[in-house]
Amino acid sequence: MANTANESLWLPTAPRAHQSPQAHPVEVDVVVVGGGIAGMTAALLLKRRGATVAVVEMQRVGLGETGHTTAHLTELVDTRYEEIERDFGRDAARMVAASSRAAIDHIEAWSAEFPCDFERVPAYLYAEAEGDVRALEREVEAARLAGVAAEFTREVPLPFAVAGALRLGHQAQFHPMLYLRGLARELPGHGCHLFEESRVVEVSDGEPCRVTLASGVELRARSVLVTAHVPVFNLLALHTKIAAYRSYAVATRSARLPPPGLYWDTADPYHYTRRYDGERGPLLIVGGEDHKTGQCDDTEEAFARLKAYARDRFGAEDFPWRWSGQIIEPADGLPYIGRNSASDNVFVATGFSGNGMTFGTIAGLMLADAAQGIAHPWAELYEATRMKLLGAVKDMLVENVDYPVHLIGDRLAVPDRTAEDLSPGEGDVVVVGGRRLAVYCDERGTLHGLSPTCTHMGCHVSWNTAERSWDCPCHGGRFDALGAVLNGPPLLPLASVPLNEPEPALTDSDEPAEPAGALISPA
Repeated sequence: MANTANESLWLPTAPRAHQSPQAHPVEVDVVVVGGGIAGMTAALLLKRRGATVAVVEMQRVGLGETGHTTAHLTELVDTRYEEIERDFGRDAARMVAASSRAAIDHIEAWSAEFPCDFERVPAYLYAEAEGDVRALEREVEAARLAGVAAEFTREVPLPFAVAGALRLGHQAQFHPMLYLRGLARELPGHGCHLFEESRVVEVSDGEPCRVTLASGVELRARSVLVTAHVPVFNLLALHTKIAAYRSYAVATRSARLPPPGLYWDTADPYHYTRRYDGERGPLLIVGGEDHKTGQCDDTEEAFARLKAYARDRFGAEDFPWRWSGQIIEPADGLPYIGRNSASDNVFVATGFSGNGMTFGTIAGLMLADAAQGIAHPWAELYEATRMKLLGAVKDMLVENVDYPVHLIGDRLAVPDRTAEDLSPGEGDVVVVGGRRLAVYCDERGTLHGLSPTCTHMGCHVSWNTAERSWDCPCHGGRFDALGAVLNGPPLLPLASVPLNEPEPALTDSDEPAEPAGALISPA
């Protein structure tokens, strides 16, 4: 069975009643922007402390990155402990490990209230090549010094040979949407609200803070938590410190299933694997093939490579589910969680890398305290406004070279296709009447013209073949086939352009767009 549609395993297996969009102003203690694991964790914690909260979600709860994870819960973060100790110090490494453990423990405690197939399992970071074993041995030592109960082993319960692995017991996995939708059912009531399909266009710091929706409705609160994966604000302060990547996953009925556990290899980009025993029987979930958003010529090839890996290593038989998600990489290796730059009452969280479920929960725990003025022991480590020069400057320069390169280079490139070349379900940046346009051909053969200019900072978007979306190669913004915003940082949709207009002397399609404006503004 080959599935050509993109559907996360988690979304159809955890249905939940829809919450209405916000239609009238409300005033609460805290507004939370974003209904993923970070925002919903913070919101429910605050409600249970007696605060009134309104969560505002652009789509529906979980349809963003929480619904597109593979749901590994582990102390083994993407940035190696050897690197964390070098750049931040040993005490910081110990705090990263301790906060990750606390996040897993928190999910386990709440899973008793919100059943979500939570299960404690071992984790393995393994190398297939003998030449990578020494690096693993160093990471075992660094992890131990950070308080992680790691050990080196040659015995890994995978159906293929490996050279060695870092093993860690008592890690966990769960069904992220069963968990998140349990939180969503619990939140409304007693002065708390959950508003879905409600897009935020501005957050103003002040006393009170004001949150403006696309509908024009204004919400007021003492504090605002922006947990929308990519906070849209302070372009130079934060967007230079993060980069967006796409990561791919498949769920397969495998002939050679490993026992329950979490498995990562040392390849670059790495592969990550886990087993899920759900109502559809035992499945293997395999992820990987990461690349920068908007910078892959054919994203179908990423799925093809991932399936080939699953067939070769695990004897995969079919692929009933496949999906991808957006990973936000921080420049110095740790997420940014805390008070927004130049704000008093607005707080943010981003840069969770490939550890979204644990770091998202850490963010929820921290931001619930921040909203109520409670000092948190992890606050300095994850401070959103920090600038760790050691180890970060090189990464910042490498990641941010994409902006000028694509801003200028994409305008100089001459498309080699026209709108007539497009097949149903296909899109591309093509030439129409002498203009460069983003054109989508729907399943009925109707052409839809859009400006190719991202409404964030003016780069040209590219077509994502697997997701049928327009992706920006500069800062990771994404739009659906008809131009609606899927992922920040852009706030505004791609401009619709009639295809039968006469050729103008100068077109907006080839002019850099003005930035859409900071989402967070001063009072």
